Amino acid sequence: MSKLNTNSNAYIIIYSAVMVIIVAFLLAFVYQALKPMQDANVALDVKKQILYSLNIRDLDGAAAEAKYAEVVKAEAEKDGRKYYMCNINGENVLVVQLKGMGLWGGISGYLSLHNQKNPTVYGAYFNHDSETAGLGAEIKDSQAWQEKFIGKQVYDGNYDVVLSVVKKVEDPKTQVDVVTGATLTSNGVDAMLKDCLKDACSNAFALFEDLMKQSQCVKDGEAAADSTETVNQ
Repeated sequence: MSKLNTNSNAYIIIYSAVMVIIVAFLLAFVYQALKPMQDANVALDVKKQILYSLNIRDLDGAAAEAKYAEVVKAEAEKDGRKYYMCNINGENVLVVQLKGMGLWGGISGYLSLHNQKNPTVYGAYFNHDSETAGLGAEIKDSQAWQEKFIGKQVYDGNYDVVLSVVKKVEDPKTQVDVVTGATLTSNGVDAMLKDCLKDACSNAFALFEDLMKQSQCVKDGEAAADSTETVNQ
């Protein structure tokens, strides 16, 4: 019986192919095993960002989950954008999902609004994919800059968006100054606000009105079922 030639091209190719298949299988197995944990972490991060926009910060995983369940009463989606109806100390607060482009990549965030007749900012949180640390990244890292949005008027009398990020603040009721050294990223935040808020209130309240109607139908159905069960007893 001839000895296996481990130096032959055929052996090297077959050996390499087998190793690639084994490694690929192991990587796929690890990915599938860890995916539920990764998905849970992503979902928790989203919940924390929404809480940040409600000025609720510094909560660990379990506390954040509990607080989110307490304050977020309903969520809906329209045209790829999500809206969250929340209740903070008895006050209804609407959280709007934001998506846009910064200088080097995508930017995102959540903006919470209250006072339905004349909406103002309740809180804000912004995130980024690849902005420069110490400059554009400050939209995420600087809580102080995010807090500058609190109390700003969002719409004018015609419900056009007047909330803006500018180099020189001339109307402190509606304007926030740009992040120092990050004018282009700040311009991206301004464009994102204009785009995502232009139909936010009309979209959100129409969606949540439908949700409330559906919820009432469910409650009525449950009440009728309970009544029928009581009569049968």
